[in-house]
Amino acid sequence: MSSPLRIAILECDEFVEEVKEKCGSLRNLYTRYLESSALKLEESGLYKRPDIKFSYYDVVQKQEYPDIGNIDAVLLTGSRYDSFTSGLNNWILKLVDFIKAILQDQRRVRIMAVCFGHQVIARALGAMPERSDAGWEVSVTPLSLTERGKQVFGQDSLVLHQMHRDVVPYYPSFVEKLGHSKICEVQGMYVKNRIITLQGHPEYNEKIANILLDRRRGTLMDDTTYQDGKKRANDSHDGLTVGFAFLRFLLEE
Repeated sequence: MSSPLRIAILECDEFVEEVKEKCGSLRNLYTRYLESSALKLEESGLYKRPDIKFSYYDVVQKQEYPDIGNIDAVLLTGSRYDSFTSGLNNWILKLVDFIKAILQDQRRVRIMAVCFGHQVIARALGAMPERSDAGWEVSVTPLSLTERGKQVFGQDSLVLHQMHRDVVPYYPSFVEKLGHSKICEVQGMYVKNRIITLQGHPEYNEKIANILLDRRRGTLMDDTTYQDGKKRANDSHDGLTVGFAFLRFLLEE
């Protein structure tokens, strides 16, 4: 992988005013998250801290995209939008087509994605996301890892923030399974040197989780789910472990 490591963050949303006021912009959240993960990578003694050059693309309002010849990786963010919508000139269709182009036209640019982004990657691979019959999955949640998942993340299980009610119903045929939770079977997809995704939000912290739970209570989210989520919103989680794995994925030959 080149130096600097050129990561294009595809912004699939922007925080609403209250979240942005208290937690900063979406792009800053992901930038801080990956920078903190790079520090963890360096502290491990296994890798030199990568020199990362970030670029940002608003794929919703501006529908802008990077020149893939000038980047090494893309990161698809989370989003409040449904990943399975369609219609003429829909920005999600353009995003799916962009991912298909990366996967079909070359093998150099690597793909990372979380939550909504994870679902978009699955859609590009032929597995259309859908609304979950199990409802919302929220707050810090334990994940059971497959053998590949244990290798990728370097531990036997993960606990990660969740904030979704849409899911990928099955694994696309050629990806490796990373893990599952109690109510979500497709929690992560992996293709060596090509794709790594997670349904969860490794970049989240307790402040973001609590604000989103409070905003959705009584409108999008029932009170039982809300109360259960509030109990776990401040729990410790493995976000930086995932960030470490994401960056190692980019650096591996």
